[in-house]
Amino acid sequence: MRSAADLPELAKRTAEVVETLILEIRPKLMNAAFSGNSGESENARHSDNFLSVHDMWMHDRYRELISEYIDSFVYASEEADPQVIGNESDPDLCVLVDPLDTSELAVRGLLGYTHVMIYSRTLARPIVSVVGDIYHHVRLYVAARHADGEDHAYAHTTDGDCYRLGQRVTRGLSESLLTNFLMRPGERLLPLSRQNRLIGALDRPDAGGRRRGRIGVDFGSVSLCHVAAGFTEGVLEFAKGFAIWDLAPGHYILHSAGGIALDLTGDPISLDYNLNSLSDISGAMDRRQKFVAAGTLGLAQEILSHLDLPE
Repeated sequence: MRSAADLPELAKRTAEVVETLILEIRPKLMNAAFSGNSGESENARHSDNFLSVHDMWMHDRYRELISEYIDSFVYASEEADPQVIGNESDPDLCVLVDPLDTSELAVRGLLGYTHVMIYSRTLARPIVSVVGDIYHHVRLYVAARHADGEDHAYAHTTDGDCYRLGQRVTRGLSESLLTNFLMRPGERLLPLSRQNRLIGALDRPDAGGRRRGRIGVDFGSVSLCHVAAGFTEGVLEFAKGFAIWDLAPGHYILHSAGGIALDLTGDPISLDYNLNSLSDISGAMDRRQKFVAAGTLGLAQEILSHLDLPE
């Protein structure tokens, strides 16, 4: 267990902003849940995604609060086109934000997450990532590049405890809990249900006849944070792919905890998201990445070896 005081200043300030936003948005979401008024509005940018007034409030509030401690940055939010904030015409830092992930569940009082990643365009990599869980006791997952150039990841709870994240017991596929964003029936659940070799490997009994493999549902960046914390063993997304704001914040946290994310050819996914210019950032926000993520390279490769993928 380590103190939040160990965080670099930029990471500490960003974590404080995410904590503030969680405390501010949660009463609004609970009111939406109990009143049945979700505040849904038309999503002009992503027509198949749920959008509420709460997403847009979080979008504006993040821009306001981050501007108080970063003088100039590119603001790349899921809810708007990238824009330069501050006086610099070409600032180094790009702040990638998904203001309210799984917002259609958040307004039901069930689950809700919020992501911020700060990317140095000079270093071509993230230097801070914070994923906030609005309803869970484990409130924040944080990764940061420290002064010695090393990346470290942490989890913070609502009662003030801070845990350093790193890999624990190595498990094989047949004793692992894997997760997938399987809520969309046609796009993701049906393709997953057809992965007979993977399901068979998960259902293989151990020497005592016990079947320990499991598949569960998880969401966006927090799913990779759960692997980083050791709560789950792996995540697979082979059907549609995650957008950058769903993958990148959790990817950096998992990387900082010693885990791995592979593309479907088996190559590690780079932390360089090619955010060199506004047009590059816009392009990155339009792409999707299919992947397998796990706490160890061996498990990630074992998962891949059991996936039946299109030629």
